[in-house]
Amino acid sequence: MRILIVAATQPEVEPLMETLGMNKDEDEANLFTTRHASIANCSVLITGVGMVPTAFALARHLPHNVYNLVINLGIAGSFDKGLTLGELIEITEDTFAELGAEDDKNFISIEKLGFGASIFRPTSSISHFTKKVNLKQAKAITVNMVHGNDDSIAAIVERLNPQLESMEGAAFFYACRELKVPCIQIRAVSNYVEKRNRDNWQIGLAVKNLNTFAVELINQL
Repeated sequence: MRILIVAATQPEVEPLMETLGMNKDEDEANLFTTRHASIANCSVLITGVGMVPTAFALARHLPHNVYNLVINLGIAGSFDKGLTLGELIEITEDTFAELGAEDDKNFISIEKLGFGASIFRPTSSISHFTKKVNLKQAKAITVNMVHGNDDSIAAIVERLNPQLESMEGAAFFYACRELKVPCIQIRAVSNYVEKRNRDNWQIGLAVKNLNTFAVELINQL
């Protein structure tokens, strides 16, 4: 089975890369590969942060490489206090939260404008590949600017009621859908979405749990 791990930054998947003994690909920057006999044929693509770098990296790489599964791994902020810091979540729906227009204090979605779609879903699921994993599922939004203001947080919760936010997820789903590749997105909760306070973040825990899970998942596939 051939697997591609997609991450915005290398630190988010560094433990996984070390465990799998990955080497930088000679022909493509930001691509790392391993071919251990005991595990799946796995590669890691580091896209850079944000929607545009993610979509561009996938559009450049996927047409020339065939994978059985593409997995977006990363950390995320949670609007849902029912999710615990460090918890792993399978994203079942992701929305471009800012894609639309302002009409004074009202927001008009890209769908209502008649110019496209803002909501995207994975083209596969963990359960399709293994029955041994049972993660909590949630809906997310993808943003250019993560929320850290009480008023903007209240507004986005009222409008979309998201559980998680990232800066890449919907772009990942969009690119994989357009290129017709099986994809899933897994996020570890690193912080709650609130007025910015880095002292409350648990990035280390989120990265640790994310990578422990990823190693176990890849060994099962």
